[in-house]
Amino acid sequence: MPTITNIEDLKRLHRRRAPKMFYDYCESGSWSEQTFRENTSDFDQIRLRQRVAIDMANRSTATQLIGQNVAMPVALAPVGLTGMQNADGEIKAAKAAEKFGVPYCLSTMSICSIEDVAANTSKPFWMQVYTLKDDDFMRGLFDRAKAANCSAAVITVDLQLLGQRHKDLKNGLSAPPKLTPKSIANMATKVPWGLEMLQTKRRFFGNIVGHAKGVNDPASLTTWTAESFDQSLNWDRIREFRKMWNGPLIIKGILDPRDAIEACNVGADAIVVSNHGGRQLDGALSSIRALEPILDAVGDKIEVHLDSGIRSGQDVLKAVAMGAKGAWIGRAYIYGLGAMGEAGVTKALEVIHKELDTSMALCGHRDVNTVDRDILMVPKNFSGDWS
Repeated sequence: MPTITNIEDLKRLHRRRAPKMFYDYCESGSWSEQTFRENTSDFDQIRLRQRVAIDMANRSTATQLIGQNVAMPVALAPVGLTGMQNADGEIKAAKAAEKFGVPYCLSTMSICSIEDVAANTSKPFWMQVYTLKDDDFMRGLFDRAKAANCSAAVITVDLQLLGQRHKDLKNGLSAPPKLTPKSIANMATKVPWGLEMLQTKRRFFGNIVGHAKGVNDPASLTTWTAESFDQSLNWDRIREFRKMWNGPLIIKGILDPRDAIEACNVGADAIVVSNHGGRQLDGALSSIRALEPILDAVGDKIEVHLDSGIRSGQDVLKAVAMGAKGAWIGRAYIYGLGAMGEAGVTKALEVIHKELDTSMALCGHRDVNTVDRDILMVPKNFSGDWS
């Protein structure tokens, strides 16, 4: 294994190993990618306050997310097409998360199905669902999640329609990948990836095919997807979904305090402050900038997590110090998966944990549950003085 010291090392390996269309799918945002860039660069504006001559021995990063014990305040976010970054990618990521002691959230648009992941893991995972018009499919998805013993459902509310990602359109992104002269030439340089993909039967959207009416091939999936996402979604519709799921519920995709309050009102157990990794509304605030006003609005009524822009353990520490209960990583673990499979996801978690643990100690804390805003130096008007 090459020497990996940070997430950027895994990103470079991922880019060399995975086909361009799937690397670009991971490493892109919508339109001009302003929000995609600022999700990470805004973390750089926050400084950490170093303390000395404080007992740093016997440290712990253990905490709880929605009542579940976790090794650190981190969850693996739902990422579509994970099984195209590395063969059986969702299974590998879920197994790495289970062994490390953090939650794994499976995407509706995964290559491996709910049943695939459940059959290859021993602990409950979380299931992400989109807000679709097809009630039969939605009920079936929730029922399948219950049968798989999923410990939470995550409703993503910021994808009523798809933000345009230029790279995906130019690459002709699909699963399985479209065989064009350009894609064939690129995939021919990714021999290890190709050999692994040939050995798996999972190359299509496992949660959709065979479960959604009339979806049998990529063309029918494209039609179904275009027709199924509910552009008329409102909070009453989300209440209907709440009735379909009687377990812990997390609502992901909140950027405005008013929407955070609505999420409280529909009975969610947690919300995730997220702009979909900068892949939806370009020009929206970075998640870390949006966090504080949302925390001020909801107080202690609901658990608040943060997603989008986390690339290090220091980012996790900053998010927790700002008031988030936990942070979700997407690209950071996908880099590891694309680079080295399950071992790469484990390495990404190890890197983030070490950075979190060491930085927490140097800020004068031994327990992540005691970390607060006192360790931060935040620019004035960081959350914005907008008119």
